Amino acid sequence: MSTLNVPRNDTERAITETIRTYWGLFLAQGIIMMVLGAVAVVWPQVSTLAVDLYAGWMFLLSGVFGLATMFLAPNGAAFFWSLLTAALSLFVGVLLLWHPVEGAVSLTLVLIAFFIVEGVFQIAAAIRDRQALPDSWGWLLMSGIADLVLAAIMISGWPLTAIWALGLIVGINLLTSGLAIVMVAVAGRSMVRAAA
Repeated sequence: MSTLNVPRNDTERAITETIRTYWGLFLAQGIIMMVLGAVAVVWPQVSTLAVDLYAGWMFLLSGVFGLATMFLAPNGAAFFWSLLTAALSLFVGVLLLWHPVEGAVSLTLVLIAFFIVEGVFQIAAAIRDRQALPDSWGWLLMSGIADLVLAAIMISGWPLTAIWALGLIVGINLLTSGLAIVMVAVAGRSMVRAAA
Protein backbone atom coordinates (compact mmCIF):
# COMPACT_ATOMS: atom_id res chain seq x y z
CA MET A 1 0.00 0.00 0.00
CA SER A 2 1.36 3.40 -0.95
CA THR A 3 1.64 6.29 1.43
CA LEU A 4 1.29 9.82 0.14
CA ASN A 5 3.58 12.08 2.13
CA VAL A 6 3.35 15.82 1.77
CA PRO A 7 6.59 17.09 0.19
CA ARG A 8 8.67 19.30 2.45
CA ASN A 9 10.27 21.59 -0.13
CA ASP A 10 10.08 22.69 -3.76
CA THR A 11 12.49 19.98 -4.95
CA GLU A 12 10.46 17.20 -3.36
CA ARG A 13 7.27 18.75 -4.70
CA ALA A 14 8.74 18.88 -8.22
CA ILE A 15 9.95 15.27 -8.03
CA THR A 16 6.60 14.06 -6.73
CA GLU A 17 4.65 15.98 -9.39
CA THR A 18 6.90 14.73 -12.21
CA ILE A 19 6.47 11.13 -11.09
CA ARG A 20 2.71 11.53 -10.72
CA THR A 21 2.37 13.10 -14.17
CA TYR A 22 4.73 10.89 -16.15
CA TRP A 23 4.62 7.57 -14.32
CA GLY A 24 3.65 5.76 -17.53
CA LEU A 25 6.75 7.03 -19.35
CA PHE A 26 8.92 5.99 -16.40
CA LEU A 27 7.31 2.55 -16.48
CA ALA A 28 7.97 2.14 -20.22
CA GLN A 29 11.57 3.30 -19.83
CA GLY A 30 12.16 0.87 -16.97
CA ILE A 31 10.69 -2.09 -18.87
CA ILE A 32 12.75 -1.32 -21.99
CA MET A 33 15.90 -1.05 -19.89
CA MET A 34 15.16 -4.39 -18.21
CA VAL A 35 14.61 -6.16 -21.55
CA LEU A 36 17.85 -4.75 -22.99
CA GLY A 37 19.64 -5.70 -19.77
CA ALA A 38 18.41 -9.30 -19.98
CA VAL A 39 19.65 -9.58 -23.58
CA ALA A 40 23.06 -8.21 -22.59
CA VAL A 41 23.36 -10.66 -19.65
CA VAL A 42 22.51 -13.65 -21.86
CA TRP A 43 25.19 -12.74 -24.45
CA PRO A 44 27.94 -10.82 -22.56
CA GLN A 45 30.72 -11.21 -25.17
CA VAL A 46 28.45 -10.02 -27.98
CA SER A 47 27.19 -7.22 -25.75
CA THR A 48 30.77 -6.17 -24.96
CA LEU A 49 31.54 -5.91 -28.65
CA ALA A 50 28.26 -4.08 -29.29
CA VAL A 51 29.01 -1.51 -26.60
CA ASP A 52 32.51 -0.99 -28.02
CA LEU A 53 31.19 -0.53 -31.57
CA TYR A 54 28.40 1.75 -30.39
CA ALA A 55 30.88 3.96 -28.53
CA GLY A 56 33.23 3.92 -31.52
CA TRP A 57 30.52 5.10 -33.90
CA MET A 58 29.37 7.77 -31.44
CA PHE A 59 32.90 9.17 -31.15
CA LEU A 60 33.45 8.94 -34.91
CA LEU A 61 30.20 10.77 -35.72
CA SER A 62 30.92 13.33 -33.03
CA GLY A 63 34.30 13.99 -34.60
CA VAL A 64 32.86 14.32 -38.10
CA PHE A 65 30.19 16.76 -36.93
CA GLY A 66 32.78 18.59 -34.86
CA LEU A 67 34.98 19.07 -37.93
CA ALA A 68 32.00 20.28 -39.93
CA THR A 69 30.93 22.80 -37.28
CA MET A 70 34.41 24.11 -36.47
CA PHE A 71 34.29 26.20 -39.62
CA LEU A 72 31.39 28.08 -38.08
CA ALA A 73 33.53 29.23 -35.12
CA PRO A 74 33.82 33.03 -35.13
CA ASN A 75 37.32 33.31 -33.64
CA GLY A 76 40.66 31.53 -33.51
CA ALA A 77 40.34 30.17 -29.97
CA ALA A 78 37.01 28.52 -30.71
CA PHE A 79 38.35 27.19 -34.01
CA PHE A 80 41.35 25.60 -32.27
CA TRP A 81 39.17 24.11 -29.51
CA SER A 82 36.70 22.69 -32.04
CA LEU A 83 39.54 21.25 -34.11
CA LEU A 84 41.13 19.65 -31.03
CA THR A 85 37.94 18.04 -29.72
CA ALA A 86 36.83 16.90 -33.18
CA ALA A 87 40.23 15.36 -33.91
CA LEU A 88 40.26 13.61 -30.53
CA SER A 89 36.75 12.25 -31.09
CA LEU A 90 37.71 11.00 -34.54
CA PHE A 91 40.87 9.38 -33.18
CA VAL A 92 39.03 7.60 -30.34
CA GLY A 93 36.24 6.52 -32.68
CA VAL A 94 38.64 5.04 -35.23
CA LEU A 95 40.60 3.24 -32.49
CA LEU A 96 37.47 1.72 -30.98
CA LEU A 97 36.22 0.57 -34.37
CA TRP A 98 39.60 -0.57 -35.71
CA HIS A 99 40.72 -2.38 -32.54
CA PRO A 100 37.55 -3.51 -30.75
CA VAL A 101 39.33 -5.79 -28.24
CA GLU A 102 41.65 -3.04 -27.04
CA GLY A 103 38.67 -0.70 -27.12
CA ALA A 104 36.72 -3.07 -24.90
CA VAL A 105 39.57 -3.02 -22.37
CA SER A 106 39.64 0.79 -22.37
CA LEU A 107 35.87 1.04 -22.17
CA THR A 108 35.83 -1.43 -19.29
CA LEU A 109 38.13 0.90 -17.34
CA VAL A 110 35.87 3.83 -18.15
CA LEU A 111 32.85 1.77 -17.15
CA ILE A 112 34.39 0.95 -13.79
CA ALA A 113 34.84 4.67 -13.12
CA PHE A 114 31.30 5.37 -14.34
CA PHE A 115 29.75 2.76 -12.06
CA ILE A 116 31.61 4.11 -9.06
CA VAL A 117 30.40 7.66 -9.74
CA GLU A 118 26.86 6.56 -10.64
CA GLY A 119 26.64 4.33 -7.57
CA VAL A 120 27.70 7.11 -5.22
CA PHE A 121 25.27 9.59 -6.80
CA GLN A 122 22.35 7.12 -6.78
CA ILE A 123 22.94 6.32 -3.12
CA ALA A 124 23.15 10.03 -2.26
CA ALA A 125 19.99 10.81 -4.29
CA ALA A 126 18.09 7.93 -2.69
CA ILE A 127 18.97 9.11 0.81
CA ARG A 128 18.35 12.77 -0.03
CA ASP A 129 14.96 12.15 -1.70
CA ARG A 130 13.63 9.43 0.59
CA GLN A 131 10.87 11.73 1.86
CA ALA A 132 9.69 12.50 -1.70
CA LEU A 133 9.90 8.81 -2.71
CA PRO A 134 8.83 6.96 0.43
CA ASP A 135 7.86 3.74 -1.35
CA SER A 136 10.71 3.53 -3.84
CA TRP A 137 13.83 5.22 -2.46
CA GLY A 138 15.11 1.83 -1.27
CA TRP A 139 15.12 0.59 -4.87
CA LEU A 140 17.26 3.56 -5.91
CA LEU A 141 19.57 2.82 -2.98
CA MET A 142 19.80 -0.82 -4.06
CA SER A 143 20.66 0.22 -7.62
CA GLY A 144 23.49 2.44 -6.37
CA ILE A 145 24.87 -0.31 -4.15
CA ALA A 146 24.67 -2.76 -7.07
CA ASP A 147 26.74 -0.35 -9.20
CA LEU A 148 29.46 -0.23 -6.54
CA VAL A 149 29.47 -4.02 -6.17
CA LEU A 150 29.73 -4.47 -9.94
CA ALA A 151 32.67 -2.06 -10.10
CA ALA A 152 34.40 -4.03 -7.32
CA ILE A 153 33.85 -7.33 -9.19
CA MET A 154 35.36 -5.87 -12.34
CA ILE A 155 38.38 -4.55 -10.49
CA SER A 156 38.99 -7.85 -8.69
CA GLY A 157 39.06 -9.93 -11.91
CA TRP A 158 41.10 -7.53 -14.03
CA PRO A 159 42.27 -7.97 -16.86
CA LEU A 160 40.31 -11.14 -17.70
CA THR A 161 37.02 -9.43 -16.93
CA ALA A 162 37.50 -7.07 -19.90
CA ILE A 163 36.47 -9.85 -22.33
CA TRP A 164 32.96 -10.28 -20.99
CA ALA A 165 32.48 -7.74 -18.21
CA LEU A 166 31.48 -4.77 -20.31
CA GLY A 167 28.44 -6.53 -21.78
CA LEU A 168 27.50 -8.34 -18.58
CA ILE A 169 27.90 -5.32 -16.33
CA VAL A 170 26.00 -3.04 -18.70
CA GLY A 171 23.25 -5.68 -18.76
CA ILE A 172 23.08 -5.94 -14.99
CA ASN A 173 23.16 -2.17 -14.67
CA LEU A 174 20.30 -1.87 -17.15
CA LEU A 175 18.33 -4.51 -15.22
CA THR A 176 18.80 -2.87 -11.79
CA SER A 177 18.29 0.68 -13.06
CA GLY A 178 15.24 -0.44 -15.05
CA LEU A 179 13.81 -2.16 -12.00
CA ALA A 180 14.39 0.97 -9.90
CA ILE A 181 12.61 3.11 -12.50
CA VAL A 182 9.72 0.63 -12.72
CA MET A 183 9.32 0.75 -8.93
CA VAL A 184 9.34 4.57 -8.99
CA ALA A 185 6.68 4.46 -11.74
CA VAL A 186 4.54 2.04 -9.71
CA ALA A 187 4.83 4.35 -6.70
CA GLY A 188 3.86 7.29 -8.95
CA ARG A 189 0.79 5.43 -10.18
CA SER A 190 -0.13 4.71 -6.54
CA MET A 191 0.21 8.43 -5.75
CA VAL A 192 -2.17 9.27 -8.58
CA ARG A 193 -4.70 6.73 -7.30
CA ALA A 194 -4.34 8.00 -3.72
CA ALA A 195 -4.83 11.61 -4.84
CA ALA A 196 -7.94 10.66 -6.83
